[in-house]
Amino acid sequence: MRLFKKIINLNQHLRMYAKIIRITWISFAAGAIFFVMWVAAVSKDFAGWFGGMPDLKELENPKNELASELYSADNVLLGKYFREDRNPVTYEELSDTIVNCLLATEDIRFFDHSGIDLKGTFAVFYYLLQGERRGSSTITQQLAKNLFKTRGEGYSGALANVPIFGTLIIKTKEWILAIELEKAYTKKEIMAMYLTTVDFGRNSFGIKVAAKRYFNTVPKKLSIEQTAVLMGMLKAPTFYNPTIEGKYENAMRRRNTVLEQMLKYEYLTEGQFQTLKVLPIKTNLQPEDHNVGLATYFRTAVRNEIMDWCKKQGYDLYSDGLKVYTTIDSRMQTYAEQAVAEHMKELQKTFFEHWKGKNPWIDQNGQEIKGYLDLAQKNTDRYRDLKRQFGDDSVAIAKVMHEPIKMKIFTWENPQYEKDTILSPLDSIRYSNHFLHTGMTSMDPHTGQIKAWVGGINYKYFQFDNVTQPRQPGSTFKPLVYMIAMKEHGYSPCDMVLDAPQTFILPGGGTWTAKNADGGYSNQQYTLRNALARSINSVAALLMKKIKPANLIKYAKDLGITSRLDTVPALCLGANDVKVVDLTGAYATFANQGRWIEPHFITEIRDKNGKVIFKKEPRSHEIIDEKLAYLMTYMLRGSNEESGGTAWGLARYDFKKDNQIAGKTGTTNSHSDGWFMGMTKDLVTGVRVGGIKPTIHFRTSVGQGAKMAMPIFAIYNEKVFKDPSLSKYNQKGKFPEPAIKLDIELDCSKYRPISKPDSSMYIMPTSHPLGFN
Repeated sequence: MRLFKKIINLNQHLRMYAKIIRITWISFAAGAIFFVMWVAAVSKDFAGWFGGMPDLKELENPKNELASELYSADNVLLGKYFREDRNPVTYEELSDTIVNCLLATEDIRFFDHSGIDLKGTFAVFYYLLQGERRGSSTITQQLAKNLFKTRGEGYSGALANVPIFGTLIIKTKEWILAIELEKAYTKKEIMAMYLTTVDFGRNSFGIKVAAKRYFNTVPKKLSIEQTAVLMGMLKAPTFYNPTIEGKYENAMRRRNTVLEQMLKYEYLTEGQFQTLKVLPIKTNLQPEDHNVGLATYFRTAVRNEIMDWCKKQGYDLYSDGLKVYTTIDSRMQTYAEQAVAEHMKELQKTFFEHWKGKNPWIDQNGQEIKGYLDLAQKNTDRYRDLKRQFGDDSVAIAKVMHEPIKMKIFTWENPQYEKDTILSPLDSIRYSNHFLHTGMTSMDPHTGQIKAWVGGINYKYFQFDNVTQPRQPGSTFKPLVYMIAMKEHGYSPCDMVLDAPQTFILPGGGTWTAKNADGGYSNQQYTLRNALARSINSVAALLMKKIKPANLIKYAKDLGITSRLDTVPALCLGANDVKVVDLTGAYATFANQGRWIEPHFITEIRDKNGKVIFKKEPRSHEIIDEKLAYLMTYMLRGSNEESGGTAWGLARYDFKKDNQIAGKTGTTNSHSDGWFMGMTKDLVTGVRVGGIKPTIHFRTSVGQGAKMAMPIFAIYNEKVFKDPSLSKYNQKGKFPEPAIKLDIELDCSKYRPISKPDSSMYIMPTSHPLGFN
């Protein structure tokens, strides 16, 4: 009987267990079916509830925002263009330390799973019951999140904001994408992609940028403790960032937690851990700031040059990872910026002293311009913001503009070129308008490649580029007049010309007479070369009568002058505005045997895969033959070889010794701008110096081109000629003579100014016309 009851009980238990098993299997099957249906629904975005998924093409070619990079001709990184500063890294560029540290911190079973770590996933529930919050996402899942922004609005559906469901949908998408990524890429590729996408704070994306930003090195050279700092930042790049005020201790704790993980998984020994955990965090922050560093103005010039091209070709300069290769030489650029700083610092002291206690904006009569500051303030962003805020309430606006506040201003007084002070916004405008500015460019005349570009004194505070800002060139425009007169009228450097008034009858009535710098005329005869060396205005006007304004404009355009030129006699004295870069290119024609080559600063552009997508082919055409080109260099050498030449000051510089220098000074009306165009046989350099407006200037001869601009040319060349690594551009010597022998006299030294000239006011040829074509 007892046995019978046991059998009945056993049977009941068996039936119960069978029922449990059936229920379990049914539940499992139902769960499996539900899971499959859930995954299918999520992947297909059923009824629009779940949001879309990346398609296969996106999975095969995931798009990261990559910074475009700007390189010099000597392969120095000059700057970047980006919304997110990110450069791709390959697995081969990673050290074992980086790999081990990442595994220990983020995904120790990375090389064992297929995108989803089930053990880690189920462990989350255990830790939740223990009151701990731990992430379970694998490196592959995190990569999916980073690449495809699965938590953004772009992939959100109707259930996105429903509690629990929204999170479950996101996780499901990341599981699906992780599996697909594992199918498409190797483990090493996935790790490299992950370390390209992750955020390290301070707009630093990817391990390559982070290594440079925080430690000024490359990934392979990161130490163990440096690597631990960066891997620790992945959890919260701001909270654990040692370079942010108040976060250093957080960063120390997090770094040591990472080191503990490395110890736990035997990537460190106990001794290493004990040594490393007490070390301080030493960063070497390298902020990516467009306002600082080398070639700041040039970087903007390049951006402006290629933005339209990128738009037409379907590229995004800020996210497509382009490599832009330029003609700039980083060494020559450094010397150019140093020359500008050295000279402008001293010139500014003189200018401050010159205008001490007064404002430098004056009219043609030397009187301060009334209302200048009022107009200047209306062109500022601050004033426009106040105008939007207060409308026509001028009293409220004036109150803010006159209220002293803390601010930083530009100064030459320290190496940082700025200082903290307290000024009203209006006083800061007054202060900034006291500064002189400059534009300088230097190019290879034989290739048209620009080797140095300095657009101003400080990009952070004065962002307009003086290299491309048209201003009156003064006498630096005269060589174009002389060139045409020699080409079309057959005159030579030693022909005699008269310094006497030249009057033009203007088309609309009235007359114009060219005045010399001193306001008078010597009534002496000079050689053509000496007249150019002395920069005698009346002689340029005399030649203008020969060549005509319309013809001068035609040649100027052929020589690359892009700004508007008026058909007026005063054009011979540089009355119209031109750009420094254009005039530099025009002068380069003389050093390039008469052939103009388009000045350019980009050689090629490559896409993120290294494919050349643009290659510069500069325009070029012959303007004059090599004989006349050589004569023009001879003429321009007169500025520092002829008696009375305006560039005799070059004699005190070492690079001038045993070296031929062709050059021309230029000074505009009222000393508004000082110019110097200078050439050696292999390098042509143009410089302009002046105020932010032409009304801001010196009142004395200190404002001449020989004193304002020429020293920058000289200091720059002095540095270039002392650098043995720049042998291509610093070989002293003569300008190369033409292959065809010259049949005219080139020794004008025996012709001295004649005080009792012939009654003729025209050129007196000393030889038959050259007949240049």
